[in-house]
Amino acid sequence: MSGSIDRLLAIMARLRDPRGGCPWDIEQTFSTIAPHTIEEAYEVVEAIETGDRSALKDELGDLLFQVVFYAQMAREDGSFDFDAIVAAICDKMERRHPHVFGDAVIATAAAQTVAWEATKAAERAAKADGGHPASALDGISTALPAATRALKLQDRAGRVGFDWPEPAQVLDKIAEEIEEVRAELVEGVPKERLEDEVGDLLFACVNLARKLKIDPEAALRGGNRKFERRFRFIEAALALQGRGPADASLEEMETLWCAAKAKERGE
Repeated sequence: MSGSIDRLLAIMARLRDPRGGCPWDIEQTFSTIAPHTIEEAYEVVEAIETGDRSALKDELGDLLFQVVFYAQMAREDGSFDFDAIVAAICDKMERRHPHVFGDAVIATAAAQTVAWEATKAAERAAKADGGHPASALDGISTALPAATRALKLQDRAGRVGFDWPEPAQVLDKIAEEIEEVRAELVEGVPKERLEDEVGDLLFACVNLARKLKIDPEAALRGGNRKFERRFRFIEAALALQGRGPADASLEEMETLWCAAKAKERGE
């Protein structure tokens, strides 16, 4: 294992070598690489959701390479290196698992989740700026996808009692938000106000997913795949007629959409 890691680190160092390295790799910075890291993480998720183990192996390699890339750039500016990254995560895992690496007793996964969050809360409090009181929402990255961040904000608020007890109450809130959007449309308000109301509606939808123990990002990815699959069915059906979507009416496409749904259900 160490030999493989050492080889990867050496490859990365060679790619970044000002004398004979890759011009593209040499020009990169933390900021320019960050979007690629996000993309690679999503490709890992896609491979998992499609059950493609071969692709998963490749995508995990690409994601690991991102970590090595950051480590090399940090080593160059003297801030840290790959060994420091590994040491930091080892220390964190041992600290957050005292029932495994210490004397604490935690019998169930649920109890471990509570203990994990308590440990993280203590860590956040220790890092808090002395001029600002610690918040239950501290440490939730603003760089997260919006739905994921909404989920985390709601989870944190829920832990201190700010939460609807039942999913039905969230459905009522969604209905309320829909009516507010409808009212704004009737009134003809500026786009900024509509955006604000639609944001509230989406936030409430994420909360419903949370109450139903559904990952909103995973649910929306599934919805995206479903839409793509059914729209491609429409395109294929129209192509058999020598036409495309732009040549068909909305009613025709809606009929084909229903046919795609029926086909998927085996009807």
